[in-house]
Order: sequence, then structure tokens, then C-alpha cells
Amino acid sequence: MHGPVEFTKVTPDHPLEQCPALILNADYRPLSYYPLSLWSWQEAVKAVFRDSVTVISEYDRIVHSPTHEIRLPSVLALKEYVATSRRPAFTRFNVFLRDNWHCQYCTNLFKTHELTFDHVIPRSRGGRTTWENIVTACRCCNTQKGSKLLQECGMRLPREPREPSTYQLQEYGRKFPPHFLHESWGDFLYWDSELDEL
Repeated sequence: MHGPVEFTKVTPDHPLEQCPALILNADYRPLSYYPLSLWSWQEAVKAVFRDSVTVISEYDRIVHSPTHEIRLPSVLALKEYVATSRRPAFTRFNVFLRDNWHCQYCTNLFKTHELTFDHVIPRSRGGRTTWENIVTACRCCNTQKGSKLLQECGMRLPREPREPSTYQLQEYGRKFPPHFLHESWGDFLYWDSELDEL
């Protein structure tokens, strides 16, 4: 993980735009860790009025309408459980997440814009665009490999590429907490951090 997790305290004069609500499924787990399942304060207030959520925690902020006054929710739980897809979408972002933003050839860590993906068996050799044949690669390694097979260019993979489960991607995403984490979210987010001794 990139440094310790720090939670933010929101003051009464904090801008409303910086008061999102953490959204939990009906089982009180975040709908998503990466990106973290957040709603804007407007979406959160609408959901409270629709009675589709349970308010778990609130900010120290009040918003007014002509007829109502409401404390801004900071944590909401859906009243109806939303089933998550068992198979994750096959996207460039999810490949990077599976591979933890590491080039699978030189094993170095890179930023998203410095990465590409590579066909292990090149398309010119019949390789397909699948979870099992796509890996994260830095530009240098991708260029070096070109349209060669691994044994032809002396490169190796640290592990066989496989299709991850949605659960695995969520677990990987827990290593990348966002910059803003309100203190009321702490009981519901289990980042890879050591617990304080009792």
C-alpha cells in the first residue's frame, strides 16, 4: 500500500462538494473498493428521501430546503442487497489492477499513463485478447518484446496471467485507498493496515 491510511475530519465549514457519502451494500460492506463506492452529497440526500437507504453516520453539516433540514449523511447502507457480478469486466484498467500496476516483464511499478498491455502470444502468432494472454507491460519492455514469443526474446513472466474474480479485484483495490477518507468510514473499510493493539 502507498503509505498509511489517514482519515479526514470534516468541519462545519467544509465545502459540500467535499462531503461524499460512503455507500455500503445491505451486508454493510462497500459496494466497491476501487474505485471506492461514493455518492455526492446530492445523490445521498435524494436516496434518504426516497427511503432506499439506511443512514449509518452523518457529517457535522446541515443542509436546508424551504421545508426540510437534514444532516448530511456520511455513510449509507442500501436497504436492498445488490449482487455483484461474478466475472469482472475485461478492461485495460482491470488488467492493471490485477497486475498491481507492475510491468509483468521487468516487475517494476509504474503509473497508469506509463503502462500498456501486451499480448503474451502476439496477435500475429494467433494470440487472442483474453485475460490469459494479456499482461501489463511498461513501454520499454513492450517494445523489446515486440511480436516475439517469450522464449525467443529471453523474457519471463513472474506468474501465469489468469482471469481474476470480482472478489480478487476488490481485494487488490483495497491496497489503493483514495486521498479523502472521512473518519466515520473507518469501521466499514478494511484496508491492508495493521490494527492498533488493544
